[in-house]
Amino acid sequence: MVTTSQAADALRQVAEEAASCTRCELYRRATQTVFGEGPVPAGLMLVGEQPGDREDRAGRPFVGPAGRILDAALAAAELDRQEVYITNAVKHFRWTERGKRRIHQRPNAEQVDACAHWLEHEIALVQPRVVVAMGATAVQSLFVGRSTISRLRGRVQQCRFGVPAVVTIHPASIVRLRDSDERERAVEALAGDLRMAAETAAGAGEP
Repeated sequence: MVTTSQAADALRQVAEEAASCTRCELYRRATQTVFGEGPVPAGLMLVGEQPGDREDRAGRPFVGPAGRILDAALAAAELDRQEVYITNAVKHFRWTERGKRRIHQRPNAEQVDACAHWLEHEIALVQPRVVVAMGATAVQSLFVGRSTISRLRGRVQQCRFGVPAVVTIHPASIVRLRDSDERERAVEALAGDLRMAAETAAGAGEP
């Protein structure tokens, strides 16, 4: 049986291997690999799309505008960010240049498939009771076949890695909302999905 210490050590080794990943072409333009972070084991694992500009520079997931929305939703759900494992389906930043800005581009299917190798290792070692798929790319990585957020949201189901999963929107979609009331409702809806995931995880941990 693998101990917590052994799992944490193994995850650090996987992160070191991912730092030199060349499984797809995204490594050529990204600043660095942005691996997941959080406790091992963790009741909840949150999976986003890919690092953004801030994350690519900092080397940490969800530290930019989408990260602030995620933090607000976690607080509304009464969850401590330090107690959840946070990662992305794709570990390198895909971007296009617009003037002096680096603009996010959604990863394609080949890039998502290439990076599933690392996500599978994370899930195996973090051993989450529930995975939260945030956004369409996370859904693409975690589920077999073509599924939409609207079709999967609101219920718990098994992802392709054999772990219960909850589907929700990506926090970045809330960043783009102009209306403050609409943004507040979206944050609360995201928090509701996180609460459902946390309650499921708590139930799974009961003897």
